[in-house]
Amino acid sequence: MIKKLKNIANTEDKKRLLSNFFSLSVLQAFTYILPLLTLPYLVRVLGVDKFGLVMFAQAFLMFFNILVDYGFNLSATREVSIHRDDKNKITEIFSSVMSIKAILIVVSFLILTIVVFSFEKFSSDWELYYLSFLLVVGNAMFPVWYFQGMEKMKYITIVNIISKILFTILIFVVIQEPSDYIYVPLLNGFGFILGGVISLYIIVYKFNQPFDFNNLKIKEHIENGFHVFLSISSSTVLSASPILLIGIFIDYTMAGYYSAFEKLVSAVKSFFYIINQTFFPRLSKIYSENKENYLQLWKKLSFYTILSSVFLCLFIYLISDFLLSYYLGDNFMEHIYIFYILLITIVLYTIINSLGLNGLLVIGKHKELSTSQLVPAIIFIITAPLVLKYFGLFEFLFLILIADLTIILIRIYFFKRIFNGKS
Repeated sequence: MIKKLKNIANTEDKKRLLSNFFSLSVLQAFTYILPLLTLPYLVRVLGVDKFGLVMFAQAFLMFFNILVDYGFNLSATREVSIHRDDKNKITEIFSSVMSIKAILIVVSFLILTIVVFSFEKFSSDWELYYLSFLLVVGNAMFPVWYFQGMEKMKYITIVNIISKILFTILIFVVIQEPSDYIYVPLLNGFGFILGGVISLYIIVYKFNQPFDFNNLKIKEHIENGFHVFLSISSSTVLSASPILLIGIFIDYTMAGYYSAFEKLVSAVKSFFYIINQTFFPRLSKIYSENKENYLQLWKKLSFYTILSSVFLCLFIYLISDFLLSYYLGDNFMEHIYIFYILLITIVLYTIINSLGLNGLLVIGKHKELSTSQLVPAIIFIITAPLVLKYFGLFEFLFLILIADLTIILIRIYFFKRIFNGKS
């Protein structure tokens, strides 16, 4: 096995690609696996109702997280990967992006305050929402885009793993009864903030990366990230709003059931996102040099990731009864149909990413990317409340599938048109 890996990594570029793949895989694995370790514990200790409330708050704050990120995890990654050998340009990107994030944190906090104290559903648990905001601050401080664009992911992987493990252990120590639900976002938030602080320290002192107030190009980077921001915002509407809508139109308990199933599905999705995200900087660079080489690599990558997602979903389906009853408890089996439908979204998600992240975004078609996500999201957010109110959860879940399929069809249309009908 070691010999095979050495043969695969026979050039510096391939070694760097494999190194970043493993680093990003480990980092993302811990990001998703550690919450899966605490999930059955939290469901049982807090109860499905309080767990649903915590997840409801987390889903609500996800919208602020997307606002503060502003698509930089993709757009800034692409810029850094292209200009990584230009120190002045990298300083401009780093300084501008971090400045924009700081401004957006302030804006987000003000919006959060207005919303929380304008609606009783939020004001009754205002402490929970403010503590959940720590996740937004921590994510803003954690510049994955910088390390990924520079293809130096190994520098932050260990740091973030240690901080996440520490605060995961604290979940088991601190959370002992339902009233302790308020500490869940506090512990998670401090874990992200600690990782962010250490990551910034590495950038400044390990990479000698200065912050230059005189080299800010705020407007340029806001414009560059706008369409990616629209696309990701639309994606968030489709991923986070179901929990919000279920919590609003049904109750927190059903939102808890949905959240638990969705977390399991998201962990599987993350595996395929890691693959696409690892190749994203490399595909961006290849496309800037040779479009035909890019297209060939994109076809192979898309084929194998989509095929793998199909087989993995079938395997999970076959073991799902045993897995879920043992992992979450027998009371979840009554709602297992939610999990079965969400499994289908894994395959759809893989196709969406192949056409979007490593397709339209790599070739610089930001407008087409955002349009493909925005139109289905608008239709979904208009029709979803009506479906939940007049039909039910089962029909609502199929509406999620329809939205994903619509994104795929729009992206296929754009991609084929751009390459003059080439598949």
